[in-house]
Amino acid sequence: MKIAIGSDHAGFRYKQEIIAHLRASGHEVADFGTDSTESVDYPVFIRPVAEAVAAGQFERGIVLGGSGNGEAIAANRVKGVRCGLCWNAESARLTRMHNDANVLSIGERMMDFATALEIVDIFLSTAFEGGRHVARIQQLDA
Repeated sequence: MKIAIGSDHAGFRYKQEIIAHLRASGHEVADFGTDSTESVDYPVFIRPVAEAVAAGQFERGIVLGGSGNGEAIAANRVKGVRCGLCWNAESARLTRMHNDANVLSIGERMMDFATALEIVDIFLSTAFEGGRHVARIQQLDA
């Protein structure tokens, strides 16, 4: 799978570890930055991830920050992006199954790394269940 990933300074550490995990799992990953824990404005790194996913250049996107809230908001401002802020395995599963989310937001300060990695793996492996939600989601993306 082709995955775009980006973070602000507060999500940098997990981003680096997630990239290594994804590449070891055989995914193609593009890192949109940031490149350190030095303070930055998150939209500068999050919006390009969302735009790349919306343009079809990547199948999924992952954005990270301290809480993940701002990152999810920034990503969701891009037409065609459905970014889910997830904090546990069940939220990751449901955001894919019910919402067909194509971008995942994680807050590094909200969970340990093992939980973050579990969320990523579930997000990438869970299929959208379709059904009555499909027409409405397509309508919103139009």
